Amino acid sequence: MERKLRKILRFIETAGVMFAVFDENDVLVYANRLYREAFFLTEEEYPYWGDMMRRNFEARRGTVIGEADFELWLKGTLSRRGKVPFRAFETDVHDGSWLWMTETVDEDGWMVCIASDITKLLVKDSMLRQERDIALRRSLTDDLTGIANRRFVMERLNDMIARDGVAANGRPGCFAILDLDNFKQVNDRFGHFSGDRLLIDFAREISLQVRRTDCFGRLGGEEFGLVLPATTGAEAIVIINRMLAQISSLRPFPDHPEFFYSCSAGVASVIPGEAQSELYARADEALYRAKSEGKNRVCVAEIAA
Repeated sequence: MERKLRKILRFIETAGVMFAVFDENDVLVYANRLYREAFFLTEEEYPYWGDMMRRNFEARRGTVIGEADFELWLKGTLSRRGKVPFRAFETDVHDGSWLWMTETVDEDGWMVCIASDITKLLVKDSMLRQERDIALRRSLTDDLTGIANRRFVMERLNDMIARDGVAANGRPGCFAILDLDNFKQVNDRFGHFSGDRLLIDFAREISLQVRRTDCFGRLGGEEFGLVLPATTGAEAIVIINRMLAQISSLRPFPDHPEFFYSCSAGVASVIPGEAQSELYARADEALYRAKSEGKNRVCVAEIAA
């Protein structure tokens, strides 16, 4: 077995494609020579994907990122990256070449990335392709917070429902709606600009706690959606309570250090055969109970006998 593994790794190392593996935290685990050369990594480096992209963006090398604000681009990209089992796309590189990339994600959130140089196939219309890719990203991104928008969240919710919410480990998935408490009072007291700042702050803090296999995005207003595949209701409560505790500890307005805010959440486990609208309604009903029972808490939707 060890001999076979060495042979497989030798094939990967000498193959004419770029090959890399990232773990569930998006930290590089393995990369062959071509991948390391393309993204300017030494043999000893195993960085977080976001740090690798940031370094190359600042040095104007590697993948071309058509956004002036890198951190906003990164936040939006991470909210979508690895949320589907497989995707394929084109990307251009600062040296003028084009890559065809695929990303395959397993149920534990590990990702295999494979890229091929297709520059010779794309001698025309490169600017049109760049504009198309930027337009596609923006169509899936919330303008204010920079994270995934309602459309992307609902697509991932549909994906989970299509699998009957059951992963290989037999655990059902969950959907949660998170809603900032007393948000209107924030706008009334501090103004809508501060309200927007709070939404951005909330999106950033929650995004830092979202697992690779989950999907978090803004549904609209002060409501956010969280898709939790292969997660039981009990596990969802633990995850979301941790998020709520983090939010309650924040002091987002330096000019008003006494101000803090909270969030309520409603969670519903997927029922096989259930429509998306029914799942959404049950999560919304659980959110309503969380609000009526005092806010700053998570409630789970009841399942009729």
